[in-house]
Amino acid sequence: MSRPTVLVCAGAELFHSFFPPPQRRRLGRLFQWQRDDSQELTPRLRDKLRKADALLTTWDSPRFGIDLPRLAPQLRVIAHCGGEVKSRFARPLFRKLTITAAPLPMARATAEFGATLLLYCARNVDFYREEFRKPSGRIYEELHARGCQEFIAGREVAMIGFGRIGRALVDFMRGFDVKWRVHDPYAPRSLARQYPVSFVSLDALLAKADLLVLTAALTEETRGILNKKRLARLPDGAAIINIARGGLIDLAALTQEVRRKRLRCALDVTDPIEPLPRNHALFRLPGAIMTPHMAASYHKVRHAMADVVMDDLESFFQGKGVKNRVTNSMLERMT
Repeated sequence: MSRPTVLVCAGAELFHSFFPPPQRRRLGRLFQWQRDDSQELTPRLRDKLRKADALLTTWDSPRFGIDLPRLAPQLRVIAHCGGEVKSRFARPLFRKLTITAAPLPMARATAEFGATLLLYCARNVDFYREEFRKPSGRIYEELHARGCQEFIAGREVAMIGFGRIGRALVDFMRGFDVKWRVHDPYAPRSLARQYPVSFVSLDALLAKADLLVLTAALTEETRGILNKKRLARLPDGAAIINIARGGLIDLAALTQEVRRKRLRCALDVTDPIEPLPRNHALFRLPGAIMTPHMAASYHKVRHAMADVVMDDLESFFQGKGVKNRVTNSMLERMT
């Protein structure tokens, strides 16, 4: 039998970050493939679509509308090297085609980065680092005489969202005996038997959230969940760590709170603009840590994602089905 034809929608640099030589060799053994770096539907891409049995997409691929089956009459399956597919493909396509995603390799890496930022914020490292840089060196004497209050072991930490990333983060932090208060109306309450968490309402969570980690998906329900009013309910000095989606937070309201030195933040994601312009206040305000959407950007994670999508494509064309299909019913609760 001839190998299925796979059209890879990715620029050369991004493609090679997912598919180093071992993954490219596997791709070549399984499929006839070609790559197109168009980020919109160009005439060249349209011509290639007509012959494709499968699409392999990334976050730089074009968005595809309901006319995709007409443009690609042989197309049966789309495998996305990423987790977010809802905004990339028109809703009817999830019924007409098999669409898969590869979020699992990203969850553990994102949780690891969340643990990094959580520990950093809990010990207020940024503050002490900046104070120690001052010519007076006074902070050394102050700590020598009085010590400091910041710590993480045995402390209570708040979390919004308890999906793959949230659960992996709790697992990472088990050795610190952290007590977790979680708001997630959709997480099974039986998880409290497997994880050291208690489920609480959002209002109850915010009132005691000295350390607040965001791991929730961005949906119509969660967009702006930390608006100006809710940010005001957080205790003075609270730190917000966002490793999920920027749209969960009212960025302007958060910036004002950080400017007033009432709240702190560590943001790996922002919304409505990403990356933020270099003159944005959060790059220079004390109490703000900004990172360039790096939580899951590790080479090994991308290679694992490539393996996931190739596993699904191979299984699909062998008639065995796929493990990571995204269905219409799943979309409402997905980013």
